[in-house]
Amino acid sequence: MTNISLSTTVTGSGPGILLAHGAGGGIQANFGGLIPLLAEAHTVIGPDYPADDTVLDLDALADALVAEADTAGAEQFTIIGYSLGAAVAVRAAVRHPERVRGLILTAGFARPDNRARLNVQLWQRALASGDRELFARIALLSGFSADFVNALSPEQLSTVLDQLAAGIPGGTAAQAALIETVDTTADLARVTVSTLVIGLTGDLLVDPANARRQAAGIADAEYLELPGGHIVMVENPEPWHAAIRAFLARIGASAH
Repeated sequence: MTNISLSTTVTGSGPGILLAHGAGGGIQANFGGLIPLLAEAHTVIGPDYPADDTVLDLDALADALVAEADTAGAEQFTIIGYSLGAAVAVRAAVRHPERVRGLILTAGFARPDNRARLNVQLWQRALASGDRELFARIALLSGFSADFVNALSPEQLSTVLDQLAAGIPGGTAAQAALIETVDTTADLARVTVSTLVIGLTGDLLVDPANARRQAAGIADAEYLELPGGHIVMVENPEPWHAAIRAFLARIGASAH
């Protein structure tokens, strides 16, 4: 199994929350607005995936995240997983059931559907050719809802494309390659902890039908759909943050 080295930030104190970010994202990019809210009452553990071409394996990545919780002193924790991170969270819950106290899964999938697989194949082709502008255009088209993209002025559109092209994290190609291999379908029935699954109605990268299937496969999972596209933390963060905080309040997050 691949040895995966993560770079982790720990914020706040209290019951543990472990974050699992999406492909082409990162802890700050995916959870930067949420972390201060959670850290008011929790120890928030945020591992960034490798920023190089380390070949990723879902089991190894899930284990590496749990190891970061060990280092932070969190014996038990709730995992908040976004996109690819939702699959990582599910696998971690199945491999370490004694550690995981709850799951919050946003814009996730048990296995990628055809559109998601085609999208991440395009990511990899653009990155392999060094065409960052092409990658940015693909990411904008799939990462945000149609309404969001079409509401941008020409100046805003140019700015967003420039920002996306300049901000591609290292390791994105390896993370995209991992998405193609993910299949947690058989894991869902083995999840026994309180779970909230959030789908996004305007998600053009991971259709919300995937989140609905996740929720249907996990016993007693709660399901919520929010408006907006895949990159919810940019497009529509407030309802997302509120849903996460409300669920954590209901389940009591976790023990130290």
